[in-house]
Amino acid sequence: MPSLHYGFENFAVKSFLQQLLYAFRPLVLPPMRKILIIQTAFIGDVVLATGVLEKLHQQFPEAEIDFVVRKGNESLFANHPFLHEVLIWIKKESKYLNLFRLILKIRSNKYDLVINMQRYAATGFMTVLSGGKTTIGFDKNPLSFLFSQKIIHQFSSGDGKTLHEIERNHLLIQSLTDENTAKPHLYPSIEDESFIKEYQTIPYICIAPASVWFTKQFPTEKWISFVNEIPSICPIYLLGAPSDISVCNEIIAGKTHPSVTNMAGKLTFLQSAALQKRAMMNYVNDSAPMHFASSVNAPVSAVYCSTIEGFGYGPLSHKSFVIETIKPLSCRPCGLHGKKACPLGHFDCAYTITNEQLLAPIGYN
Repeated sequence: MPSLHYGFENFAVKSFLQQLLYAFRPLVLPPMRKILIIQTAFIGDVVLATGVLEKLHQQFPEAEIDFVVRKGNESLFANHPFLHEVLIWIKKESKYLNLFRLILKIRSNKYDLVINMQRYAATGFMTVLSGGKTTIGFDKNPLSFLFSQKIIHQFSSGDGKTLHEIERNHLLIQSLTDENTAKPHLYPSIEDESFIKEYQTIPYICIAPASVWFTKQFPTEKWISFVNEIPSICPIYLLGAPSDISVCNEIIAGKTHPSVTNMAGKLTFLQSAALQKRAMMNYVNDSAPMHFASSVNAPVSAVYCSTIEGFGYGPLSHKSFVIETIKPLSCRPCGLHGKKACPLGHFDCAYTITNEQLLAPIGYN
């Protein structure tokens, strides 16, 4: 348990004390009637944070759990079965005035437990001023010295194994639950399922071709080449936000495949997840649609260009594939996050991925 330090070097002693703590945990934990989770980052981060929500509901099924998100991400939680309330921080307009108003709302709710998943000062103030009886966050938050518990934010475990982001998040609540993580989960409604039913009459493939970052996005011309290799009997749906419509239109303009439909901007987050759930395969970049697929256990093939699965943001579906260049590149990965352009100008980490690699997960290579 990274948040606790027993002062013993012997692993066996530590392990015994951990098990003892877990056994008596229900007797020593204060009541957890009201819980707040804070994750105001981008949509993929919020989806991954739902693993903590799942775990807390398992441990405290009677608790009211609220979730703070940035404006635009609240629709992820429409009709969520385990959430009491979604609180929204409007960051693009009057950012700090809205932060102050949100803090007042949080204080009035009188939380027993506040969990901050972010490492930035604004959410640190949100946590410290929450009035929560217990506040937990990562040590990298500049205000973590004022939290009840600060947890080491680590990329790998003691044995050197890379931690997935859901495992890193779970460290925040491990002392309250146990060592087992819960996977992220979204809940498309019956209405969401009905909305996309007309597209599911025969087996189909979904492709989410866009990314905010250039070096995370498989090039449009490479997507076109791949689409044209897929058998014509298989419909293809292009997914994305309204901002991705132009990329999808470029693919449509270059395709020879007879059935490619641009769905960008036409579906909500949950409708997109529902469509992914029953696809024969979902092709995604290292971006939010990959986490959508994970959240509904949809089959997924994740294309990694400049980044790598080893950063801890890989697919979690039972049927998942990682597609990346087999060419040795000393420049890859070129950073933890994507970049606006290839630093060396060649973008070989994307252009050396082949159609054969992309087709292999669906058995057409």
